[in-house]
Amino acid sequence: MDRTWNNKAWFMVLPVLLLVAFSAVIPLMTVVNYSVQDTFGNNVFFWAGSEWFEEILHSDRFWEAMGRNLVFSAVILVIEIPLGIFIALNMPKKGWGVPVCLVLMALPLLIPWNVVGTIWQVFGRVDIGLLGYSLRSLGFDYNYVNDPFDAWVTVIVMDVWHWTSLVVLLCYAGLVSIPDAYYQAAKIDGASRWAIFRYIQLPKMNRVLLIAVLLRFMDSFMIYTEPFVVTGGGPGNTTTFLSIDLVKLAIGEFNLGEAAAMSIVYFLIIMLLSWVFYTVMTAYDAER
Repeated sequence: MDRTWNNKAWFMVLPVLLLVAFSAVIPLMTVVNYSVQDTFGNNVFFWAGSEWFEEILHSDRFWEAMGRNLVFSAVILVIEIPLGIFIALNMPKKGWGVPVCLVLMALPLLIPWNVVGTIWQVFGRVDIGLLGYSLRSLGFDYNYVNDPFDAWVTVIVMDVWHWTSLVVLLCYAGLVSIPDAYYQAAKIDGASRWAIFRYIQLPKMNRVLLIAVLLRFMDSFMIYTEPFVVTGGGPGNTTTFLSIDLVKLAIGEFNLGEAAAMSIVYFLIIMLLSWVFYTVMTAYDAER
């Protein structure tokens, strides 16, 4: 029997496609256009070819910012993923505590990024901030404005406070989907707490952990607002990540061609690393 396909439904998708083209494709092509040209203003452009890409890839400034980004993302993943799993495992699964814990976990995610930066900027001040004043009172020489280590610790703790909740909620969703029969069978077999986690809970969280790792990696690798508000990339260039350096290059130095080339390289690196994460983790899941 021949079936007649009605393709009129595609007209319903057309407005979305036009919106995506306007908000994503056109700006992307503008960036690509700037990346292969140079300008001295007055809307006059000169062909530069691959000059900006070569300059970026041979720039110590770019690779140093890249190294800071990789270190920051690695530290964030090492802290937030285990911490999120631990909190999710200890959250109540029934009763009045469930909605209370879920609301408390969701609160940091509702705060805008610039507000988070402002909160921690004040929180870490040694004169009026609770954190800075308390650490100084305890004898710690804490000053995130002048000390690179303190600046890194402040930015990392801020990100952990802001985004660990996302990992918790994803892991908790995986845990509550486990049928009670699994736990009853493990109790009958006399399984330990570690064995329950290793063979029941962790396999059920594999998919949500993949999502959590990808989301946290991409977001931490593109972080801009929070460290910019707190430290401004300082002291010196200690917390100048690629995103902050890109804005300085484009707006501060008005080097549009190099900034456009850097943004494309930045985008491709994020796509490549995310693909590697996804491929490795899905291959590991398939083997199991």
